[in-house]
Amino acid sequence: MSYREKHNFLVANTKYTSYKGVDFSKSSEEELTRLWLETLQNGMHGLCFSLYEDGQKPGDIITESQVQKRIDIIKPYTKWIRSFSCIEGNEHIPRIAKKNGLKTMVGAWLSDDLELNEEEIAGLIELAKEGSVDIAAVGNEVLYRNDLSSEQLLEYINRVKTAIPNIEVGYVDAYYEFTQHPEIAEACDVILSNCYPFWEGCHLDGALNHMQQMYGQATDAANGKKVIITETGWPSQGSSYKGAMSNATNAMKYFINTQAWSANENIDIFYFSSFDESWKVGAEGDVGAYWGLWDKNEKLKF
Repeated sequence: MSYREKHNFLVANTKYTSYKGVDFSKSSEEELTRLWLETLQNGMHGLCFSLYEDGQKPGDIITESQVQKRIDIIKPYTKWIRSFSCIEGNEHIPRIAKKNGLKTMVGAWLSDDLELNEEEIAGLIELAKEGSVDIAAVGNEVLYRNDLSSEQLLEYINRVKTAIPNIEVGYVDAYYEFTQHPEIAEACDVILSNCYPFWEGCHLDGALNHMQQMYGQATDAANGKKVIITETGWPSQGSSYKGAMSNATNAMKYFINTQAWSANENIDIFYFSSFDESWKVGAEGDVGAYWGLWDKNEKLKF
């Protein structure tokens, strides 16, 4: 995802920016790596599930065994898993996650392909009715991409809410979209906000504070509803963006600070992402392939 060339105000909310993060000034690279591993082993609220192995891409059909293999790797470290689609093998993710004792945020991938949207919505409702969904996410960044109008999106959200009235339903987008589209925030049971300081060119030193302000703006737009950070992360290599440097040191520091803030303030965060995915080198450039905690060969990076 990318927030390039987006210029939006941030609501500075001292309730969420009071936590200043970990002091890394005296940490050697060895000490930083050890702290990163300890943070991972302590566990986290949620992880975004990376489905595709090297050579695969969206549109390929993924098997249950491939999903099970990756669930087995990440399940000791997370309570929740977030998936992004309900077709082409993505439907295996919530089913296998639930069998392994994990909670699920399940997304229907919406786009300007209205026929595929119907398959996604039907798949989400089916998974929810069979008990595989804890939170339903109707669409991911369709307003940011201008794939659908807010009226079209509202129709999908309301259809899903009607079909599964006992499950929380939300929509995932960049934090500022909920300020710009209050009708979407009003329709959602829960606000699902993506917050990426990297894609706003933020230097690592100010990244935690910047992400906290993003969360504060989404919280203001939520009008009392719960806000979950559905994506945040930092790439370990690839091209940098403005003041945001993509390297291993920054990736470790951002992960540590994010998890410390999440625990300190009791804020639910789905970290992006579990595994590196080589296919993600399109609009994002080479940096898109390096957001995982594990590399593309399913080995812990640090």
